[in-house]
Amino acid sequence: MSDTSAPDQPLWLRVVHPLLRLIVLGGALLQFMIWAEGRLAQFDDRPFVSIVVQLGLALAAIALYVAYGRLIERREVTEVSTPGIGREWAIGAFIGVGLYTACAVALMLLGHYRVEGLNPVAFVLPAVALAIKSGVFEELIFRGVLHRSVESVLGSWVGILASSFVFGFLHLLNPAATMTGAIYISIEAGLLLSAAYMVTRRLWLCMGWNFVQEGIYSGVVSGGPAEPGLLKAVIEGPTLLTGGSFGMEQSIFALVFCTTTGVILLMIAARRRHLVPPIWKR
Repeated sequence: MSDTSAPDQPLWLRVVHPLLRLIVLGGALLQFMIWAEGRLAQFDDRPFVSIVVQLGLALAAIALYVAYGRLIERREVTEVSTPGIGREWAIGAFIGVGLYTACAVALMLLGHYRVEGLNPVAFVLPAVALAIKSGVFEELIFRGVLHRSVESVLGSWVGILASSFVFGFLHLLNPAATMTGAIYISIEAGLLLSAAYMVTRRLWLCMGWNFVQEGIYSGVVSGGPAEPGLLKAVIEGPTLLTGGSFGMEQSIFALVFCTTTGVILLMIAARRRHLVPPIWKR
């Protein structure tokens, strides 16, 4: 059902392992992610180099995650095992493309999203580097470490709440962040990504979903800098619909579409018996 601590371990060990994982592994990966963010800025004018650097850092972060699980926790790190990686990543990417396309089409129909042409394909490359950094580091930290650690003690529901809250409100650090945007991300993306993890009990499905927002549709990502993507897009209209300076994640369309998808995935996870009860019920 899950990869949490084995029930035959002493209770104190089943609590200590998640706490150490949060402090040691979570702290190390967070510092690693901050350093990777700095490399995005450093190689901003060299997108190919940026992609290679982010890919190397992402692989190093996954290796660190696996090493901690095997050497410190003495377990098989199934959440990043490689069989099926391509299929699960592709499904996650397909879901991400579908959700953002649905939001963009809804805005087009209302006259708030207008395409005026195409940019050179090279405009897509910075979004690739960003997607690698965000997809890998954020999922290792928020789902692989935070969600799993809380879940292994307090159960899946508290794991979802804790990881979603922290994930959403850390976006307040972005330049154009808003409280509404942080709340929306906590609800729509926090639930969606936690549920995606619980469906497979692996992280690949979560890692493939967020490239299209900036790379194709030229949308602002979570209150970050506005960077053009493949489409020359003009997005104008009420913040409730477009998300304003925070980006489409603050749109009511994203809230509805992503939250609905998250609920569906959560139902699938529950049907597969992948939800974990709190430690006192196991």
